[in-house]
Amino acid sequence: MSIHAPEANWFKPPSGAERTWIGLALAWCLVLSIMMPYWHFKGKQNSTGDSYRVTPAAFAARVEQFVKTNKVAEINGVPVVEPSPGGDAYLQGQMWRWYPALKLRVNQTYRLHISSTDLQHGFSLQPMNMNFQVLPGYDHVLTITPTMKGEYSIVCNEFCGIGHHLMTGKIIVE
Repeated sequence: MSIHAPEANWFKPPSGAERTWIGLALAWCLVLSIMMPYWHFKGKQNSTGDSYRVTPAAFAARVEQFVKTNKVAEINGVPVVEPSPGGDAYLQGQMWRWYPALKLRVNQTYRLHISSTDLQHGFSLQPMNMNFQVLPGYDHVLTITPTMKGEYSIVCNEFCGIGHHLMTGKIIVE
């Protein structure tokens, strides 16, 4: 099969309903483009925390020290750690788990430090639908105040390899 040049006068400008839909699509693109700065500055979807450079080894050492000084229980071999209200809590993403499990108190504020030691992971707190990208080399600090008691699951929502489906964690609020 060979490639042939199109016949002369092949292009016909849009007309009728096609022209209306193209106009609506263009108008909608303009509306969304204008809304982007508004969502960036006024929307509540952006992280309000800080971010610091850290080596994965240094962050892992901080997490181990945090676990050693604040461990209160263990669930299936994973330590459950209870930080002081108003204090710092550490959560580490690594293939293929969130470490450790956190035990927090309702209506208390914590500074949650999140990082990864290996790959990019997605921190998704269910059923709250809180999502955050976790990158190695960065200590992301989020200020959180749990308002409802319960057990919340953490899942990775960024594909991180063959064991991705197993990457879960837990936050217990009492």
